[in-house]
Amino acid sequence: MKIRLFTLPNFITLSNLLCGALAMVSILVNGDLTTAFWLVVAAAVFDFFDGMVARLMGISGPLGVQLDSLADDISFGLVPSAVLFSLFHRLNAHLLPDWVGYLCFLFAAFAALRLAKFNIDEEQHTEFRGLPTPAATLYVMALGWSVEHGGLMANLNPWGVLITTAVLAALMVSNIPMFSLKFKGFGWKGNELRYLFMAFSLALLLVFGVESFMLIIGAYIAFSSTLAELNRSES
Repeated sequence: MKIRLFTLPNFITLSNLLCGALAMVSILVNGDLTTAFWLVVAAAVFDFFDGMVARLMGISGPLGVQLDSLADDISFGLVPSAVLFSLFHRLNAHLLPDWVGYLCFLFAAFAALRLAKFNIDEEQHTEFRGLPTPAATLYVMALGWSVEHGGLMANLNPWGVLITTAVLAALMVSNIPMFSLKFKGFGWKGNELRYLFMAFSLALLLVFGVESFMLIIGAYIAFSSTLAELNRSES
């Protein structure tokens, strides 16, 4: 079987991975969570478009699926773990033993589990089961931004970092149905919920800025959970 490595969708996916690698340097070498935030936003944009471009070009395949997961585990698994680890040590002030901070890397482990599950779960073609790793990551990156810029979460403590790690890790591997934001073309039909949620998210972004990502992801979880409960009640 001939495998095409150098395709436009694969280059887009690798751009996602490279953004994640640069974000790791920004966090662990430079201690710069702001630059890391923008690099992860870029990675999320690349992640959003790689599959769409592959489908439009008619070159979707198993290589792209595997490469996408490998890139995602860097940008949306390891990078947010590094942010949580960095926040823990910034905020700890000897309240907890330093080694406890390594628990933040459980985020990366659970992200890998979620990505592996997604690849083999036939039920996740039309909706997600559990919180997508990019969504969990954007929450963490916005949290890091908020602490670094003295925003809403400026008074976060190390216990809050650990609780955030645990809750997001659990949500990623949960079976809670969550609607997909991957568009089926650009038309309104079939994408109504996606367009409405994007409009809602844009409104929050205009009002609250970067910190709105925490509100947007929280709303996404709440709305998906409510929708799942309503569907369960009707069935």
